Amino acid sequence: MLTVLRTLFARKCLRLGFIFGSRFCTANTLPFYIPERILLFEKLKTSHYACLAERIQHSSLPIRIFMPDGKELKGESLITTPYEIASQISQELMTSAVVARVNGILWDLNRPLEEDSNLELLKFDSPGGKEVYWHSSSHVLGAAMEQLYGALLCRGPSTESGFYYDMFHQGSPVSNSDYPALEEICRRIIKEKHQFERIVVSRDDLFELFKYNKFKLRMINEKVTTPTASVYRCGSLIDLCRGPHIRHTGQIKAFKILKNSSAFWNGDPSQETLQRIYAISFPSSKQLKEWEQIQEEARNRDHRKIGREQELFFFHELSPGSCFFLPKGAHIYNTLVDFIKTEYWKRGYTEVVTPNIFNTKLWEKSGHWEHYRENMFSFRVENDTFALKPMNCPGHCLIYDHRPRSWRELPLRLADFGVLHRNEVSGALSGLTRVRRFQQDDAHIFCTMEQLEDEMNGCLEFLHAVYSVFGFTFRLHLSTRPEKFLGEIETWDEAEKLLERSLNSFGLPWELNAGDGAFYGPKIDIHIQDAIKRYHQCATIQLDFQMPAKFDLSYVRKDGSTTQRPVMIHRAILGSVERMIAILVENYAGKWPFWLSPFQVMVIPVAGNVEDYAQVVHQKFHDAGFIVDIDLDPGSTLNRKIRKAQLAQFNFILVVGEKEKLNGTVNVRTRDNKQHGERGLQETVARLKELKDSRVEKAEEQF
Repeated sequence: MLTVLRTLFARKCLRLGFIFGSRFCTANTLPFYIPERILLFEKLKTSHYACLAERIQHSSLPIRIFMPDGKELKGESLITTPYEIASQISQELMTSAVVARVNGILWDLNRPLEEDSNLELLKFDSPGGKEVYWHSSSHVLGAAMEQLYGALLCRGPSTESGFYYDMFHQGSPVSNSDYPALEEICRRIIKEKHQFERIVVSRDDLFELFKYNKFKLRMINEKVTTPTASVYRCGSLIDLCRGPHIRHTGQIKAFKILKNSSAFWNGDPSQETLQRIYAISFPSSKQLKEWEQIQEEARNRDHRKIGREQELFFFHELSPGSCFFLPKGAHIYNTLVDFIKTEYWKRGYTEVVTPNIFNTKLWEKSGHWEHYRENMFSFRVENDTFALKPMNCPGHCLIYDHRPRSWRELPLRLADFGVLHRNEVSGALSGLTRVRRFQQDDAHIFCTMEQLEDEMNGCLEFLHAVYSVFGFTFRLHLSTRPEKFLGEIETWDEAEKLLERSLNSFGLPWELNAGDGAFYGPKIDIHIQDAIKRYHQCATIQLDFQMPAKFDLSYVRKDGSTTQRPVMIHRAILGSVERMIAILVENYAGKWPFWLSPFQVMVIPVAGNVEDYAQVVHQKFHDAGFIVDIDLDPGSTLNRKIRKAQLAQFNFILVVGEKEKLNGTVNVRTRDNKQHGERGLQETVARLKELKDSRVEKAEEQF
């Protein structure tokens, strides 16, 4: 039987004759484990479905299925699937649905419901739909990689912009000349509409299924803590996976290999070197073309490119992952920080300054040393180990605890722009989006449970106020109790209901990420959308019941006789200032809003005989606090100077000649060549100061 399977599989692969060469598997050298793995899977599948049939016979019951529109449908537990429900609703939904969400948990469309269920049917355009669609596509890529390279697969997750698969391959490195062969195999797998088949097997069976792959065996030992786990088959690929997945590979209509790189097992340079292949997929060729156009626009907007052209910042090999901000970039940086500080003052936050270096006893107490040590810079000092702080929360707990606290002091809102360091591996560093040295608008709120809802509402209003200034729209996600958590379930339930009430009263749509909360508390994640429709996570609002307990924080209650534990909120709006600058550079494409711009005003004299007046105008704006420059190049024409200033994205260009000198005026125009005409010098200074202070998005139009 095994020989027959191998022969059939080899014949199938002979259709792809162009892949047979010394670097790739051939019809006679395909991985031995593929047919053996399929045989064992089919045996386990027979057992799985026999158990399911027995459960259906003895345990299937009528169930109620509640749809988002309030409609109630009938079904049978262990029999009715979300796909059957979709087919009852409409042909369009049956075709376009990617995955289900059942009682808040993502669920295969072909997997039977097990109890009364709140059912949502998600399409590709939903975050959950994209995640599952791209994860399923990674299995197609993994199958192709096994067939082409005969490699050992490692991990293949979805990402925010597609998916990748890592493999251990001791042959020649992957090159872009391999892409056509890989894509051809993927297209065949897609055309054949292989079902994603899910079965549940024992740990012993997992070890047998993946005995050929040391990396999968490590994953089983490290990640599978239950007696059983789910396995999926898609064509020739069988993989340890919690799922869920799309129904079949035919739902993938467009597929593209993007790039490849090296990686390390578990991101650890001391471990095996892996090869990583990135790709993306869509439900239509049109969506792929639109995505390619967006990528081209993204390349033009790349913050590293614009940062270099506008002389905002640079990096140096002598301090990798730590940015050098040049004067123009420092202006943007400081303006962002000042903006948040102004909002802090309005909203009752108290700014503090904390040390950069702490004895590791602090991190042991907070729990970070156990879970985060590899990402920290540590060193020995006088027989003790110290570390640069990677976050501010333990230091803020020390501030709270340095003296007794009363209920009258709560809520206590501590804000900190302290410098943070995280030991990111060199291969992960990427411009301003992934750095080792950064600052963030970090704040921690200590409050009572009774104050928690008001504080959450205040945090949501805060981020809305800030993001509105930048012109961002955003999505909200409530992440609830994970499988591994600390604390009492009752406390978690109460906190989750409170966050849900806050989100509902906030008035914007939100989504549930069931089981995706931090181990110490539920959280709200916020994803902002930029000018080219990409999403970025910056803000976060997290509840923490554990840190106050670890530091034994308390306050004297109103009755004066007992103490109570405060609740802690971790809160950031910009997140990392460095990363936010990268997002803003690409969002504005270097065309900065006036209040934030490092190119606010350019003064241009018509001729040399009015340069003295141009200098007066320049000084006037400098004294008023504007970023102002002057073009005194004698070899350039007036039109050329104006065009040069417009290309450099100066918001306002002030042209002065004999008339303006005589009248004490300036002639105002913008980078978009809108001409506002002659205005008084003092009037112009006052108006620009008003526009700057109000942080309007399009000051050039509102002048």
